[in-house]
Amino acid sequence: MAEEKRICPVCPHHCALEEGRTGLCRARGMRRGEIVPLNYGIISSLALDPIEKKPLARYYPGSSILSVGSFGCNLRCPFCQNWEISMSDGREFLRDRERRYLTPEGLAALAEELRPRGNIGVAFTYNEPLIGWEYVRDTAVLLREKGLKTVLVTNGCASEEIARTLLPLTDALNIDLKCFRADTYSRRLGGDLETVKRFIAMAAERCHVELTTLVVPGMNDGEAEIRSLAEWIASLPNGEDIPLHLTRFFPRWKMPDTPATERQCILRLTDLARERLRFVYPGNM
Repeated sequence: MAEEKRICPVCPHHCALEEGRTGLCRARGMRRGEIVPLNYGIISSLALDPIEKKPLARYYPGSSILSVGSFGCNLRCPFCQNWEISMSDGREFLRDRERRYLTPEGLAALAEELRPRGNIGVAFTYNEPLIGWEYVRDTAVLLREKGLKTVLVTNGCASEEIARTLLPLTDALNIDLKCFRADTYSRRLGGDLETVKRFIAMAAERCHVELTTLVVPGMNDGEAEIRSLAEWIASLPNGEDIPLHLTRFFPRWKMPDTPATERQCILRLTDLARERLRFVYPGNM
């Protein structure tokens, strides 16, 4: 008799999982008949960062935020800057579970302890936070009770169900809009552009949103693509005021031989995007 499969509802991959199996993201699996976050509370990275590093240029500038990451991601970007944790299946972190595990209560308490150092809350970042949305939800409730902020740094490739659950508990987001071609999203990144666009539109209705596009030579550095991307952002309600960060690519992971994006390219595309958007920031310069 074939084992019963269940569909993970978190993202467009809709992984069909049997007992003991793990999804494409490497962080959700079928255990005891339920699909659960295997990375719940498992911390790979923890730091008090300037808010501008998220990057958020127009949300409490000059403040700090406690940044936390786990492991796993539902995309496969060949230029990933944090591939050591995003592409990990978590074994190295789970082996050290006793030291790595931090409850939502513990994380919220740590965020509060850091208030005298300018901390305004917690940013879920480094790997993709939405694949472990339950931990984000449970912590965000506690942060709100303490008057602290919840920030998501995400690829936005998540279902509307997850968006409806988390956005009411979220104060600000930086969302990667990695390119503006559907075929690039699906073939090179393993994602879905329309899903990301829907997530951005939903987030912009209720939260402070900033967007980031890593400009990769030969992939998304064409003027026509950046013009289309900026025009779509501007078409959203109050979209002209949504900040866009155009950041410079450096060789990483599976693209070690691709040259870094030229500074002049970033500056040229920044000027072009500013024809439609009020706040466009060159990054990694």
